[in-house]
Amino acid sequence: MWRMARPRKPLLSRDRIVEAAGALVDAEGLEAVSTRRLAAALGVSGPSLYNHFRTKDAILEAVADAVSARVDLSMFDAVGGADGDGDEAGRGDRGGGARRDWREALHAWAHSYRDALADHPNIVPVLARGPGRRPAGLRLADAVFGAMTEAGWPPAHATRIGALMRYFILGSAVASFARGFVDDEAAYDPVDYPHLGQAHLLAERRREVDEGAFETGLKALLDGLSLQYEALREPRA
Repeated sequence: MWRMARPRKPLLSRDRIVEAAGALVDAEGLEAVSTRRLAAALGVSGPSLYNHFRTKDAILEAVADAVSARVDLSMFDAVGGADGDGDEAGRGDRGGGARRDWREALHAWAHSYRDALADHPNIVPVLARGPGRRPAGLRLADAVFGAMTEAGWPPAHATRIGALMRYFILGSAVASFARGFVDDEAAYDPVDYPHLGQAHLLAERRREVDEGAFETGLKALLDGLSLQYEALREPRA
């Protein structure tokens, strides 16, 4: 029986292109991505890439969406409504499961989003443009907005919360604060910088400093939003 010969190289696919482009972005940045570089990495001719993506920007958009797809959104599935008093809001039974407080959901989501970006900071500028037409990005925006309105936030406030959280999370992934200081005590002469005597130690404590700053900022945001939430629910005279 006649059998079709197997191709010597794996067939080109969108997933293979996105994977190769993502690796290139991680290693060398956005400017390193070109059809020539990708074709060489994949062992194909440059024009064959256009069967899957029309432009370089389309490839980068797909890479960005692949990162967005790694963000856990399950915490928004059971966000509770605004019925009941402050202690009970967000609790109760919904579809057979316990409701989740909107603050708890935002906290868990923010960490999942930051974790997804942690290994891919070079793609953040593309993500910062907004979801556009990217499916995973749109699902992310839809989940946040839907959960906030379900919890009792007015639509305008829910939109602002989604924007605020995105600014904060993406900003935290752009660069490390601690790595902005050099490991050289002589660089911080106390005559010029009387309060930076320990700044040269920050680089070696990057994880501790950056994660602590993220958690501090996140708590401040959620505490502030909680005050606004309670104010919105107070009966007007």
